[in-house]
Amino acid sequence: MKKKIVILGAGESGIGSAILAKKQGYSVFVSDNGKIKEKYIAELQQHQIEFEEEKHTIEKILQADEVIISPGIPLNIPIVQELYKKGIPVISELDFAQRFTSAKIIAVTGSNGKSTTTSLIYHTFKLAGYNVCIAGNIGNSFAREVALKKYDWYILEVSSFQLDSSYTFHPHIAIITTISKNHLDRYDFQMDKYIDSKFRITQNQTETDYFVYNFDDKNITTTLNKKNIKAKLIPFSIDTQLNREGAWIENEQIIININQSKTTLMNVLELSLKGKHNTYNALAAAVPSIIANVRREKIRESFQTFENLEHRLEKVRVVNEVVFINDSKSTSVQATSYALAMQEKPIIWICGGKDKGNDYSELYGVVKEKVKAIVCLGKDNSRIIAAFKNLVPVIVDTHSMEDAVKSAYKLAKKGDVVVFSPACASFDLFKGGYEERGKKFKEVVAQL
Repeated sequence: MKKKIVILGAGESGIGSAILAKKQGYSVFVSDNGKIKEKYIAELQQHQIEFEEEKHTIEKILQADEVIISPGIPLNIPIVQELYKKGIPVISELDFAQRFTSAKIIAVTGSNGKSTTTSLIYHTFKLAGYNVCIAGNIGNSFAREVALKKYDWYILEVSSFQLDSSYTFHPHIAIITTISKNHLDRYDFQMDKYIDSKFRITQNQTETDYFVYNFDDKNITTTLNKKNIKAKLIPFSIDTQLNREGAWIENEQIIININQSKTTLMNVLELSLKGKHNTYNALAAAVPSIIANVRREKIRESFQTFENLEHRLEKVRVVNEVVFINDSKSTSVQATSYALAMQEKPIIWICGGKDKGNDYSELYGVVKEKVKAIVCLGKDNSRIIAAFKNLVPVIVDTHSMEDAVKSAYKLAKKGDVVVFSPACASFDLFKGGYEERGKKFKEVVAQL
């Protein structure tokens, strides 16, 4: 008899898992408590996969031999608790997909920098001619890519939400870029729980694997001392010349020392992406490239030609000498801090959305120095207004992208920059995530 797989959630992760499970001969049922996008319904029908939307039929779900849970679904909801009680395994797409590939995996997580780092590693491997795929939280789901084609390497961006229900996932190279307060609403507002979730990326690594981490991040280094990580530890740092295995900056040169082989890679001024945070991203990406024996000149070429991601510090348009920047991907306070700190002109800052337990005090210094007005965009902007009312002379409360952009443009003078860097999740006004939010910002700016 066919093993029964139930998939909770019909976003990209759930649909990819369903397609892979069907291809592997499982009996598959997909259940989503909300509306399923039309493009995903079409795929489910094409693959003859049974599904339901806007409900969870408990009796059918409890018939599962195994349940794959989509990352956006909290583990404390009643249906998941019922599955635990019945002893039915609830796993992540990461665990499921890896069963069906023997490829090597590089997995990148972190509060900030993970998308850029993942993309930079992929760009480097691709340029070097490797048979490589980028997937996970970026692009297609891991499961979908495993179902579609055979690769030698997967470069995966993975989130803490995916790692929460991951038990067997085993990356050859695991990377944590940074850990700062983010998504604390999911972790009972306890930072330790969030940090532990990130460190699950290392839980199945062995002595033949590598753990690459930010040596300058105290949340990472403090936790590292409490963990029994078997993988080879490879730190990277901007602040310290490590003089051990790792990656660091010395006289503006990127130095990589891996497996007793030290190399001077390139000058940081040659990096196509500027700013301190992008130097961190380059160090994090250089290490796995060296481990995988990518030639130095290919790494240099990649780092010199890599272009920034859409929705991350993306220059959209200049209107009457006012620059508009789309940084919709910044869903955390730390990411927004980077975005604001990089600006050299007076800032009109558009921010807001679904607050995840943010500590806005981390932004006080940069806001006081650089921001002349704040335009809030969200259903409820009271926490942002309360946080900055004594720091910024002008704060405007808006509830639509049109109002936010028009308000920012009215407040801006020639030579100012309007930075849309929300510091919050998008799901209060934009169900399609930061991409939908960023596209809407660009559409409205184009109409000015």
